[in-house]
Amino acid sequence: MRAKHRKLHLMCPSDIKNKLDNSLAKAFLKLDEYKNCNTLFSFVSSQIEVDTLKIMETALKDGKRLAVPRCADKAGHMDFYYITSLDLLEKGAYSIMEPSPLKCEKVNDLSDGVCIVPGLCFDLYGYRLGFGKGYYDRFLQNFGGITVGLCYSRCVEHKLPTGNFDIPVDILITEKYTNYTKMCLAKE
Repeated sequence: MRAKHRKLHLMCPSDIKNKLDNSLAKAFLKLDEYKNCNTLFSFVSSQIEVDTLKIMETALKDGKRLAVPRCADKAGHMDFYYITSLDLLEKGAYSIMEPSPLKCEKVNDLSDGVCIVPGLCFDLYGYRLGFGKGYYDRFLQNFGGITVGLCYSRCVEHKLPTGNFDIPVDILITEKYTNYTKMCLAKE
């Protein structure tokens, strides 16, 4: 399934990807949960992922505290750091842009905020298929805020296989709809 969704992402023409990414960004920025948060936790997107740069730039303009992850080790642990500019990012683990720990303040309070969670695909219940390293699975165990998945509608599965450590996102946004996943889980 991971290979299938990786291929779907890679085969998307850049003009269509840009339209989809803009649509997802607009839907996210309209969320009351975003508007009311003080801190936005966001991954820094790679080419294969939904683009988060517009959201990150807007969050900084909106006066939000913006926190982005840095891989702490190869065992699946990461720390978030506040950034005040995208210029504070440098190439890190897995060639992903990360905050400089020498120039940025480490986030110690994970009890609140909105977190954009990466995924190759999601299901209607908010569960995700990531890249297989487990970084977000570990992080989400300690995060007390609201979690949001951004996903192209063609990459949404009805139901993904889940494990004991999988935590669904609270809100799933596609270019076609916004799904508050706890309502879906409550119906089961």
